[in-house]
Amino acid sequence: MKTTSTPSRLWSPERRGPTAGIVLLVTLLAFENMGVNTAMPRMVASLDGNDLYAWPFLAFLAASVVATVLSGRLSDVRGPRPSLILGPAVFLVGLLVAGTAQDMGMLLLGRVLQGLGGGAQVVAAYVLIGLVYPESDRPAVFGVLSSAWVVPSLVGPALSGWLTETVGWRWVFLGLAPFVLVAVLLITPVLRGLPAHTPDQGTRRGLPLAALAAGVGVSALSWAAQHPNGLNLVAGLAGLAILVPALRVLLPKGTLSARRGLPFTILARGLLAGSFFGAEAFLPLTLTSVHGYSAVAAGLPLTISALGWSGASLWQARRPDIPREKLVRAGFVLNAVGIAGVTLVAPSWGPAWATPVLWLVAGAGMGMAMSSLSVLTLGASTDADRGFNSSALQMSDMLTAALLVGLGGVMIDLIASAEHPTAAVVPFDLAMVAVSLVGAVLAGRLRRATLDD
Repeated sequence: MKTTSTPSRLWSPERRGPTAGIVLLVTLLAFENMGVNTAMPRMVASLDGNDLYAWPFLAFLAASVVATVLSGRLSDVRGPRPSLILGPAVFLVGLLVAGTAQDMGMLLLGRVLQGLGGGAQVVAAYVLIGLVYPESDRPAVFGVLSSAWVVPSLVGPALSGWLTETVGWRWVFLGLAPFVLVAVLLITPVLRGLPAHTPDQGTRRGLPLAALAAGVGVSALSWAAQHPNGLNLVAGLAGLAILVPALRVLLPKGTLSARRGLPFTILARGLLAGSFFGAEAFLPLTLTSVHGYSAVAAGLPLTISALGWSGASLWQARRPDIPREKLVRAGFVLNAVGIAGVTLVAPSWGPAWATPVLWLVAGAGMGMAMSSLSVLTLGASTDADRGFNSSALQMSDMLTAALLVGLGGVMIDLIASAEHPTAAVVPFDLAMVAVSLVGAVLAGRLRRATLDD
């Protein structure tokens, strides 16, 4: 079948504001993410908090998980307007608190506020996309959102390092604050013109408690992954025990059993994100410990992968005639090929020089499939459950990635070491290949991801 390119209407006068506002909010979150990772060593050292180094990351993650769920529920009850007003406002306050922190307690408070604001606005942005853009334009929206991560991926770490060295790490936070206000100004007019919202009449009992349990559970898993030892392994298992019951509340019924339609669409995002980010988490370690690469050289494949992700996402946006399930299956296959390739890089005799190309392939698979799964999720949602489904999509991403990265960390601790990780990386990467291939085989279950489910 011959494919055709369809021009996007994202930048037409009536949609220019929401498009620019959503893209700017996502770009700011990406810059914050990249900048904090680079500046964190200097931050905690200046605040005498080296013993708490992991906690700013965990505080953001736990708060983001909770806000993702609560924002989804609020969007179903009241529409996206409250979350798109409160979310950026809380995120802005978090930037100011962290940027003026005088001790680790204040920094952690700022990171919690950033996580709450960031998680709230991402889910509400998905809901807004479902309201403002017709289904034919949604692939293009998600293609543009993927590209919003490219510039932060390319220049974010370097810019953060420069700010940290020249004017101080505080400007990694404070420098973003004015742009949050600009994003809010761009989105506000469209929020005023949203149609009347049809509230969800369902009960969805237990969401706040399940959200809190998920935040605690994913934090315990992440802590265990970052500090693998016997005691923390127990903490990670306890976190998993808390997390599993919460997922039954936070995800559509049938997600964990891969039920055809929307439930598998949500699960597929987790399989895709988990396999990719699981393998990617240990790729720099392999290149530095096994092949002697510098930190800069080891990070290059990740940057190239971001370019592949963005390019493939923009490409799928211009191919609306290709069924989304075919794009998802192709994305899973490309992801599996890339991970299988870097598995061969893990031994000392492996072709480390091929890593950028291999991870470009995996990134292209992610860009092709992730955007398509977002489109399918919105297509299977109504005004009354779009927030819940969007939050479930984000939860599936975050929780599966945390679980699989944690598994990799445990494997390195038990059968290998950070200095010699090959014995753990090879079987772990092979497991990630298997996860991705399972997604490819089951991709036919996406075909009923419609409003009839």
